[in-house]
Amino acid sequence: MNVFKNFFDKHGLIVGGYLIFAVSFWILILILLPQLNMLDFSFRFNLPPSKVGGPEDVYTASNYTFLMGRYNHEDVWVWNSTDLTVFYRTILAAVFVTFFDLLLCYPIAYFLAQVARGGFARLLVLSLVVPFWVNEILRAFAFRILFGDVGVINATLKSMGIIDDSIDFIREDIALYAGLGYAYILLMIFPIYNAIESLDKNQIEAARDLGSPWWRIHWRVVIPFAKPGITSGCTMVFMLSAGALAAPQILGGPSSLWFTQLIYQWFNTGGNWPRGSAYAIILLASCIIFVLLMMRLFKVKLGEIGR
Repeated sequence: MNVFKNFFDKHGLIVGGYLIFAVSFWILILILLPQLNMLDFSFRFNLPPSKVGGPEDVYTASNYTFLMGRYNHEDVWVWNSTDLTVFYRTILAAVFVTFFDLLLCYPIAYFLAQVARGGFARLLVLSLVVPFWVNEILRAFAFRILFGDVGVINATLKSMGIIDDSIDFIREDIALYAGLGYAYILLMIFPIYNAIESLDKNQIEAARDLGSPWWRIHWRVVIPFAKPGITSGCTMVFMLSAGALAAPQILGGPSSLWFTQLIYQWFNTGGNWPRGSAYAIILLASCIIFVLLMMRLFKVKLGEIGR
């Protein structure tokens, strides 16, 4: 009760009440209830509307086991290798995109936080933010044009004499990984930037005065201090990359099916909402478990990420 009393004393009755209502509405109506409804869907059979609520409308785990495989008409277990391969490939690709963004964004965040000053720093921030005023789908199509057979990259490489024939960046998934990496760089840069900005520069200067090389300064001073920001950025990039839909559909090659595309197919073209819900819950649970394992591995608490 003291927490609520202090909250209302700080923000006032009207503003405090509105904030509590807005947060509660967001968590309950927009997050919890849809997820619980989808969880309930995932344990149902795909029945026609006339049979919903009838004796056949019971709970089942078949939608979850379908990802692993099923028994055929000869009562022989057949592994669902296609969907399992897509699932594992999606998770591994999301890990790759996250690691790629970390390597790309850490130097940028450090430069913004510790080196750039004044108008130059503001110009760099604007140069990062302004391109994201363009819609994500339009940026994905721009990447498809950029990496196309007759795109800017292939044309430049040909004009320089590096290649003779066009490289199929789409089929090789290079365009997809580049597009996903670019789509979420701000979510990696700014958490790391916020963490490094609060680092006392005297610690860096002291390490430099003691003769530490630049790599040891980052490894022993900067990175341990920025670990919550790094974990926060990696968590957001990984979750969004694993759950991306527009970029894989636009930039993906014919053999680069994403797990979210399977979910989309079950919900729409397949018309099987329970199975689509089960696949969505599996992806959500897998991402959460993976993130929690990484937090435990790097010894970062959830409260440190939320600061």
